[in-house]
Amino acid sequence: MSTQAQIKITKKPRTIIPGTHFHRIRKTVQIVCFVIFVTLPLFDIMRIDLTRQRFYFFGAELWISEFSIVFLTLMFLWISIAAMAMIYGRFWCGYLCPQMIFSETANGIEKSIIRLINKKLPNAGPRLRRFAAAIVFGILLLPASVFVTFVFVSYFIPPFDLFHRLLSLDIRTAGGIVGASVTLVTFLDFALLRQRFCTAICPYGYLQNMLKDKHTLLVHFHDPNDECIKCSKCVRACPMGIDIRQSSHQLECTHCAECIDACSGILGKLGRQTVIQYAWGDSAATAAPKANWLHRIGLRDGKRIAVLVLLLVYATGLSIAIGLRQPVLLRIMPDRITLYSATADGKIHNSFRMLASNRGRLPATVSLSVADLPEAKIEGVEDRKLLEPGQSVQLQFDVVVPQSSLNPGINRMRILADVTPGKKGQQFSETFFAPQASTPEPGGKK
Repeated sequence: MSTQAQIKITKKPRTIIPGTHFHRIRKTVQIVCFVIFVTLPLFDIMRIDLTRQRFYFFGAELWISEFSIVFLTLMFLWISIAAMAMIYGRFWCGYLCPQMIFSETANGIEKSIIRLINKKLPNAGPRLRRFAAAIVFGILLLPASVFVTFVFVSYFIPPFDLFHRLLSLDIRTAGGIVGASVTLVTFLDFALLRQRFCTAICPYGYLQNMLKDKHTLLVHFHDPNDECIKCSKCVRACPMGIDIRQSSHQLECTHCAECIDACSGILGKLGRQTVIQYAWGDSAATAAPKANWLHRIGLRDGKRIAVLVLLLVYATGLSIAIGLRQPVLLRIMPDRITLYSATADGKIHNSFRMLASNRGRLPATVSLSVADLPEAKIEGVEDRKLLEPGQSVQLQFDVVVPQSSLNPGINRMRILADVTPGKKGQQFSETFFAPQASTPEPGGKK
């Protein structure tokens, strides 16, 4: 055995402060939402391109003229927003809203700057310290406002086009004027309004209060045994500055659960349960943890199940519509200003028009052919017409058939169209007119 004393060092277990951790969960969700907010327009996941009249939705490039798909998309998004407000109350405001995320970030940055200024300038007067903190905060807020504006406007103007406008300091065109105006509004919002925007301006906050009912999720103060110690920690922790003990239905409450963390942290040290908690409505019974799984996720009555079913119907319809959508929209129609024309070599011409729009992101080719008419050919259009992404063309072409292969009068035929990439074998049933006389005059018209 060594002469040195053997000292056994035991590591004490880490002390865990009792309490819930909604703050950590909420900040994690907000970081994810910030990444999504920035990513959606940059990768055309979801945005409206006003300059090209396009609507991008999860990889599908929809044209504004595609009313059915745009309608289904808007209805799906609207019902999703309404269902979230009905079931989960102001969950959007407390966890997902970009305005709330940036406002709370601005609050945190401002407090950090004030602490830093107070530490670096301890001998300066309070007014000078406040002025210095305001200047530093404004310097940091300006580029942040430009960045937020860039992301927001990218939902409506192509990001690369907007970036070039920003580099050239464009304030002459409509896009540049809009960008400068939104930057100013964003700067004033985060400098002066922040969370007050939610209660004074935002229409969704009022809508949420109209959609909620007795089964909507809310932050509920429930103290039947008078266990509240009146520490007011919940009031100091509230980013909206309200007292949740007064009412669970205050318009300013965004259901962020900061008061729940504060209360559980204080009462947990005393071995008590929090008196502020999430609950489905005001009744204490709605917070019972032994409810079935439907109740636990918020489907507590038929109205909510009906809304969920309606949401699934629109989601299914939208998925089917996008799945059946062809990247190239093709229409073929006859030009009946002249029924037919005949040439000196004994061939009959019928004129048609083709409207083709490439709604995809890859070049596409269109090839036409004729079925059910022997010896029929197509003239006036390339064998493989190339369409660039976003290109729309209107072409005139003739179907040409020797008169000897035709019946007098009306002949039935099909024009076949192959689109690559896209749908092959598209069929357009058309009518081909031939003269009644056996030998038409060369170049004659009827």
